[in-house]
Amino acid sequence: MELQVTNSPFNQEQVELLNRLLPTLTDSQRSWLSGYIAAIQGTAAASVATAPQANTAAIPVPAALAPKEVTVLYGSQTGNGHGLSKKLSKKLEEVGLVVTMSSMSDFKPNNLKKLQNLLIIVSTHGEGEPPDNAIPFYEFLHSKRAPQVESLQYSVLALGDTSYEFFCQTGKDFDKRLEELGGKRLTPRVDCDVDFDESAAEWMNQVLQSLNEAGAGSSVVESVSAVALSDSTESEFSRSNPFQAEILENLNLNGRGSDRETRHIEISLEGSNLQYEPGDSLGIYPENHPQLVDDLIAAMGWNADEVVVINKHGEARALRDALLRHYEITVLTKPLIEQVVKISGNEGLRKLLELGHEQELRTYIEERDLLDLVQDYGLQQVAASDFVSILRKIPARLYSIASSSKAFPDEVHVTVRTVRYEAHGRDRYGVCSVQLAERLEAGDTLPVYVQHNPNFKLPENPDTPIIMIGPGTGVAPFRAFLGEREETGAGGKSWLFYGDQHFSTDFLYQIEWQRWLKDGVLTQMDVAFSRDTDKKVYVQHRMLERSKELYQWLQNGACVYVCGDEKKMAHDVHSALGAILEQEGGMSPEEAAEYLGLMQQEKRYQRDVY
Repeated sequence: MELQVTNSPFNQEQVELLNRLLPTLTDSQRSWLSGYIAAIQGTAAASVATAPQANTAAIPVPAALAPKEVTVLYGSQTGNGHGLSKKLSKKLEEVGLVVTMSSMSDFKPNNLKKLQNLLIIVSTHGEGEPPDNAIPFYEFLHSKRAPQVESLQYSVLALGDTSYEFFCQTGKDFDKRLEELGGKRLTPRVDCDVDFDESAAEWMNQVLQSLNEAGAGSSVVESVSAVALSDSTESEFSRSNPFQAEILENLNLNGRGSDRETRHIEISLEGSNLQYEPGDSLGIYPENHPQLVDDLIAAMGWNADEVVVINKHGEARALRDALLRHYEITVLTKPLIEQVVKISGNEGLRKLLELGHEQELRTYIEERDLLDLVQDYGLQQVAASDFVSILRKIPARLYSIASSSKAFPDEVHVTVRTVRYEAHGRDRYGVCSVQLAERLEAGDTLPVYVQHNPNFKLPENPDTPIIMIGPGTGVAPFRAFLGEREETGAGGKSWLFYGDQHFSTDFLYQIEWQRWLKDGVLTQMDVAFSRDTDKKVYVQHRMLERSKELYQWLQNGACVYVCGDEKKMAHDVHSALGAILEQEGGMSPEEAAEYLGLMQQEKRYQRDVY
């Protein structure tokens, strides 16, 4: 709607200027302008539509009144950090701030000294390591080249998992290093466990309030409620509001006689409006094994029907249902044991937490659960309501999506290896994998959501060659990649390295790979079946055998994708890539490492490892 001279306080020239300007503004520019006008007039309620009394475009912006610039940097492996950064940036823009949001891998480190307000959202990967897209900035910040930043205000939101010893270590490192370089904390760092929604929302509120008090934006600051990562325009279903999806198919991919059981699960997304791309993951909220729940209740002498409160909002459930569907009971962590000591006063556990007993604590925690803890330390006197109050919410399990939505509209497929083992005299189960294998079949439903992962994506140019390395269930996203390329008619060459134990029983999706090879969707494939030969052969050995050709693919611009076990396989593959660069490219170890680092920065080397 255009302004008219007859119903506005502007003259003809001002009206023409406004009518040319206003339709071209983005939402963030409108917010910026609103904040600026509010600052000029000293009223937070001012807006572009009602407040202007002058041609603001012609007035130079006083530095003291100009909306402040805020930089949001994220380091994310699975996409949580990226989602939170988008949420935060939107809230900052709504209060009139000028926001620059960037992955740490895309940020030019030399610009650090120019920043005034920096907000960092970063996860911790593996055993205290930064995620792949945070490595360049992390290394710069901890090098001698890092500048002093006395004029910088900053705050850190650290994402992690208390079941790992180095909980939120990367976020702690960033926080400490920025302080060492002279930065001032805008708000204290917040460390988030896997159930991060409320903690992240509280941090965002603190940041918004601190920026407001510093005069950085509009004085109207709306609080952030528990964070939902999905865009509401896409689907009403998200991490905090999962979709009850029907199982269409549940098959065992392994042949008779295999030591392994791998489930191929096909799930309907019809009616959810959930969207995904190859490289994304499916989050599944599992249930604990009923036998473990019953054994725990019996060991503690609790009443299964006792009603307990399961969150700060006062929601209540029967104890058995709460332990089955809401609480994590299969993982022990140091923070949990500290809480148990507080509510029980148990001296044995108190001693286990003392200095000098760190290795004893690590050994005890490994492969034990809550039932072990209450039996080993005689915790039967603790009331059910007290005990559940210290348990964390059962986290979703993320599985790399094994399908292309273009090939399977309204469906999503996942590939899940069933985990069963014996430890400390008891049979143990993978919570989600055994539920899928033993207690769910076609027609049943389970709560799911899509976890977008911008760090594991097919190249934008469909003619770019791709090299995919995925042993075992790590091959799942590459089924999605090739399904997508088949549907879109992508012309780039593709090369798959796949491995497992036995060719005859463990060759997952064998018929599909063979069809894609025949049709030219898959250019070539190298396989390694480690138990079929006297000497164990893995994917990295096949890579080294094909080093000359693989190096040539790299020189021709190929993108490399690695999916699977982080602790061993991913490191071995990384070492193999380095060895190939040294052998075929004549590089020194340092040059090979720099080459791989540059590939990561250029998004030509992406990993989905766990």
